Amino acid sequence: MTVRHSQSSQISLGYIWGYGESFWGYGEMARIVTPLTDIRCRQAKYSADGTKKLFDGGGLYLELMASGSKKWRMKFRQPNGKENMLTFGDYPEVGLQAARDKRREVKAQIEQGKNPAIERELAKQLTIQEQNDTFKVVAEEWLTMKKGGWSDGYHSRMSNALKSNVYPDIGNLPIAQIPGIVILKIVQKVEKRGALEMASRVLDAIGMVFKYATATGRVRANPADGLDQFLKDRPPVQHYPHVDAPSIPEMLRRIDSYHGRAETIFATKLMVHTFPRTSELIWAEWPEFDLDGAVWVIPSARMKGRLMAKQHGPVHLIPLASQMVDMLRDLKSINGRFKYLFPGERNPATRPISNETINKALKIMGYGGEQTGHGFRGLASTIMNESGLFRDKAIDAHSPFRSRRSLRTDEIKDIAIDPVSFDTEQSSILWLDTQAP
Repeated sequence: MTVRHSQSSQISLGYIWGYGESFWGYGEMARIVTPLTDIRCRQAKYSADGTKKLFDGGGLYLELMASGSKKWRMKFRQPNGKENMLTFGDYPEVGLQAARDKRREVKAQIEQGKNPAIERELAKQLTIQEQNDTFKVVAEEWLTMKKGGWSDGYHSRMSNALKSNVYPDIGNLPIAQIPGIVILKIVQKVEKRGALEMASRVLDAIGMVFKYATATGRVRANPADGLDQFLKDRPPVQHYPHVDAPSIPEMLRRIDSYHGRAETIFATKLMVHTFPRTSELIWAEWPEFDLDGAVWVIPSARMKGRLMAKQHGPVHLIPLASQMVDMLRDLKSINGRFKYLFPGERNPATRPISNETINKALKIMGYGGEQTGHGFRGLASTIMNESGLFRDKAIDAHSPFRSRRSLRTDEIKDIAIDPVSFDTEQSSILWLDTQAP
């Protein structure tokens, strides 16, 4: 006669092991098992002619080994009906309650139609993957991916920020196990050095690594989100120093009377009249200048911006005032045989003057701390914006102050070059505007 019990009566009588259909669906017959106790598990010993398995019900049992060890095992049937077995570990490292918890997990997986053996293997592989996916591994993978879209300089700065400030602390930790508080402490440590700008860069880099980790399934959320609100306030941006408009005539006189190299004088004058970025000026090449057309065409590859913009962006056009065209013709008669307009002293055939050449000259002229080469951009921007004579688009088109922009043929009807005098002195600066359609 087959004995059947409701699930509630089985639980009240004890756990069922074997092949009772009513609890596990293993078959017709089932036997009632008295649940194990911790004392019984602890006192049980292997005997060659005695009981070698202590059953707890629900497929769970403690196997007594000849070596003296005691192993938790569990029999179950896969969704396809095939019998299988799992090992949960050794007693007492895995206690009775812990073994029962594992049994409960297996039961839940079976009820969901999952194969516990496969689920265990997947969990094992996931753990291995998480251990292998350290912050450094993911960060280097991210840096490699971004290399094609960044300039070498920007890629180097981001890489160095991570190598110097982040890897020593969390580089070898699984990225999925890194909490926000650890990230915050890393950034605050950089702040304590007084490197506030670097601290911000480090946090940005960490945040982007975690965004990549989230997108690739390594982590579920970005623990760096929102941490910027806990950083110290940054000091106001210090713009490059420059003189005011009334001081320009005297400065031009000093440039004319400067006794340095002719290349330095010409470079400083071209900076005053066209106010490009310093790197754009010193690396300027003769083929970029159309003196008959009075225009300087800077290739997108030499403009500031991301690598994609450098490779596919528009050129930047800078119209040249007549006095600049005359000056460049004179300069070409001196340096026209070289690749660069302003060749350096040591290797004139391969290297231009340094970034500091103009700054050193201005310092000798008496403008140390008052005017820098790059500061001419700020000077020009201030004068043109305060004059109210020029539209923002026209100012940015001539020299992109706020963003990478360039002239477009469909929006330019005419380019007017108007030398504007300062005071009564014979000085001028290039102004650019576009006429409305």
